[in-house]
Amino acid sequence: MFNKILIANRGEIACRVIKTARKMGIGTVALYSDADKLALHVEMADEAVHIGPPPANQSYIVIDKVMDAIRQTGAQAVHPGYGFLSENAKFAEALEAEGVTFVGPPKGAIEAMGDKITSKKIAQEAGVSTVPGYMGLIEDAEEAVKISNDIGYPVMIKASAGGGGKGMRIAWTDEEAREGFQSSKNEAANSFGDDRIFIEKFVTQPRHIEIQVLCDTHGNGIYLGERECSIQRRNQKVVEEAPSPFLDEATRKAMGEQAVALAQAVGYASAGTVEFIVDGEKNFYFLEMNTRLQVEHPVTELITGVDLVEQMIRVAAGEKLSITQDDVKLTGWAIENRLYAEDPYRGFLPSIGRLTRYRPPQEVAAGPLADNGKWQDDSVQGETAVRNDTGVYEGGEISMYYDPMIAKLCTWAPTRAEAIEAMRIALDSFEIEGIGHNLPFLSAVMDHPKFVSGDMTTAFIAEEYPEGFEGVELGEPTLRRIAAAAAAMHRVAEIRRTRISGRMDNHERRVGSEWNVSLQGQSFDVTISADREGSTLRFADGAEMRVSSRWTPGDQLAHVDIDGETLVLKVGKISGGFRIRSRGADLKVHVRTPRQAELAGRMPEKQAADTSKMLLCPMPGLVVKVDVEEGQEVQEGQALCTVEAMKMENILRAERKGVVSKINAGPGDSLAVDDVIMEFE
Repeated sequence: MFNKILIANRGEIACRVIKTARKMGIGTVALYSDADKLALHVEMADEAVHIGPPPANQSYIVIDKVMDAIRQTGAQAVHPGYGFLSENAKFAEALEAEGVTFVGPPKGAIEAMGDKITSKKIAQEAGVSTVPGYMGLIEDAEEAVKISNDIGYPVMIKASAGGGGKGMRIAWTDEEAREGFQSSKNEAANSFGDDRIFIEKFVTQPRHIEIQVLCDTHGNGIYLGERECSIQRRNQKVVEEAPSPFLDEATRKAMGEQAVALAQAVGYASAGTVEFIVDGEKNFYFLEMNTRLQVEHPVTELITGVDLVEQMIRVAAGEKLSITQDDVKLTGWAIENRLYAEDPYRGFLPSIGRLTRYRPPQEVAAGPLADNGKWQDDSVQGETAVRNDTGVYEGGEISMYYDPMIAKLCTWAPTRAEAIEAMRIALDSFEIEGIGHNLPFLSAVMDHPKFVSGDMTTAFIAEEYPEGFEGVELGEPTLRRIAAAAAAMHRVAEIRRTRISGRMDNHERRVGSEWNVSLQGQSFDVTISADREGSTLRFADGAEMRVSSRWTPGDQLAHVDIDGETLVLKVGKISGGFRIRSRGADLKVHVRTPRQAELAGRMPEKQAADTSKMLLCPMPGLVVKVDVEEGQEVQEGQALCTVEAMKMENILRAERKGVVSKINAGPGDSLAVDDVIMEFE
């Protein structure tokens, strides 16, 4: 076994590999760019080597620099994580020449399956059903348009060396194919150093289901069930679960056996993933093979109890698999939510900045994985598990140079319904401040009827949020529960306030029992009867709720028991009440006396500033190009400019017909959120 492993990656996946290496007694070496000098993975590793400037193409994916770090530290093996150099055959070849072990598949398998064009050809030759497409190299945008017409719209334009949704576009028209080809080509070059593009038919109403395979160098291969990855935005997975709520055992077995056969056909050895598109009749089509560890691997670990990183290391060290296919048992259900630094209210555009508050829910070990090692020393056994794979910490920076992932929050429970409920509570308990993030959207998905029923496709976000995510409108039963909690908390705050001010008669100045609670456009009159165990709240219609909590003024998280059920609230103070966030909703909750409520109803509402004649920058980023000139008339939907952020190009378009009166930014300019790019007459 190895004594020292270098992790050629950063962020949460580097931290993830370090955890398993530490459990195995293996020393670790981290790499870091200028932007990552204070990163969590650097702190966790036994050693760390500086590798260059922030851009990945000047640091993390420069093979010579990684090789220098290996020589400096004497690392015997390298784990590449995912992304960066994980599917780069030249990197595997360089390691082999140096006598260093690559914790991944042989370079031949990477070349055969890591390249999407080559992998599809091999799959076709092996008799695997594949999605119709054009596997040859495409020279320019006009050829892309011609090929797209031959295949038939809609089409998927993809980077051959791509991954993680980078270099990927869906086109429904010639113009979208033309623009998508160029943007995909640019992103592919910037992210992977390989700008080759291919085009395939975009299958409508698909489900994205993938099989986890594990092979050794002794000819053994197994599959560890499947993962459902259909909740995606911009072709990047957001929510994953294992197993799939859609597959039956026969389909699972057929997909698994086909995945293993394909892997063994190319001499695969390590953990890998074979991705499929599955239609409504459970017909499945090979999509691609990822010759690396997947982002979503934790859900497989949680239902099988198999540490995939450990298995990768053992296979790389020449060991035989210690488990057979008959040993693989899928127990319970696991769900992963990817927490991103992005603003769901602005079309999921990236957000950067400092994490002024970062408090994940406490991790809890349970289920199959609990037998193989806990994720934190203070984890405890329980009926549900909570796991948070992360690479950030409170006070750290979310950089514009890398993927915007903050964490991967996972829950496990004996049933899917219980795993979903555990995830709802975990999301409500996750405190993040300082940057835009997608926690509200994830909470909304967990409550969405289509997700709860398991009836979703990769078009879920586009179909359910066609105008973008605009927040959550809670139903009256939930609003009543929040209103009851807010009234009880306000009473506690009032008692604290009177004690601090010294205005007390004997032990406690009398605090009123009648209150009006207004939130989300609704108003509730409540009467509070308090005792030592909690409060009973009576609504004007006679309904009652019993409320108890250990919340004290100043706490930013409240666990409130309402009629025996837990409600988790993020709590902030505002004038006359609270800012409360729960189940994806962000509410201003005002708690007033009846007289205060009467007067507040007469106050005019403040009007928002008119920005309808301005193009505002929706996220921090760099202007790549400006497509219009001052004085030019533009049409609705016309491209105005392109802004790049976190390796993604974003084309900003005109919302309506107009004339450009002033352009305030040009190519190369760095912009902040809401900076005015151009103005219109």
